[in-house]
Amino acid sequence: MIHRRHFLALAVVLLGTMGCSEKSSSTANGPVLRVGMDLSYPPFEMQDASGRPDGVSVRLAEALATHLGRTLQVVPMDFSGLVPALKTGNIDLILSSMTATDERRESIDFSNPYAFTGLALLVSKDSEIQSIEDLNHSGRTITAKAATTGETWAIHHLPNAKRVVFEDQTACVLEVAQGRADAFIYDQLSIYKYAAENKTTTRGLLKPFVEESWAVGIAKGHEALLSQVNAFVDDFRKQDGFSKLGERYLKDEKKFLEAAGVPFILR
Repeated sequence: MIHRRHFLALAVVLLGTMGCSEKSSSTANGPVLRVGMDLSYPPFEMQDASGRPDGVSVRLAEALATHLGRTLQVVPMDFSGLVPALKTGNIDLILSSMTATDERRESIDFSNPYAFTGLALLVSKDSEIQSIEDLNHSGRTITAKAATTGETWAIHHLPNAKRVVFEDQTACVLEVAQGRADAFIYDQLSIYKYAAENKTTTRGLLKPFVEESWAVGIAKGHEALLSQVNAFVDDFRKQDGFSKLGERYLKDEKKFLEAAGVPFILR
């Protein structure tokens, strides 16, 4: 999933200046583990009040670095720059709520999935739209965040609708809230959050029309690291690590989804 994404060159500079090193273990003696993230996607990737990286993915990266015996360095960058940075060796891994799509698999590898979600819709409060099928018509306008699976899905499946794409997801929400777009296509949890924050102007159609999974991105040709990450993901799941992160960062969302009979994203 995906953001103000045109400054890959700046991201390289950030590697040396803004990348925040966080020692996951005081005894870590391996090489620095550089993990790329777009820190504009709370509660998964964000910054705390003091500007330090925080969120589900940061805690997951810390645990992974400890598992590998390496020192963690979170490298902030725009979402669209993550895959290029991985391919050029400027980061070691991507851990940024990224969907493991077939298209992305052509250029990078992915670990075993650690989260399961899907695409949903944010529509205006009084809209007649009830499903994704209602959008594939001329005269409809959909909005999506650049470089996300929502944008890709719209390109391939909604050819008759007008597309308006932004680097910032909050701009997409505003398009719907102010009536300039019929729907915003994004991941289920985000749609839940934005609908709750904009109750007077929007509503969420939360049943996913496409199921997705998130995974750690790894450069091709690094089979040993891929195997190590997979072992970590499997062990972290056995230790209920994902459930604990859900309770810490997504307690309300977890309760809502379980009440609606929808499996929780981290499982």
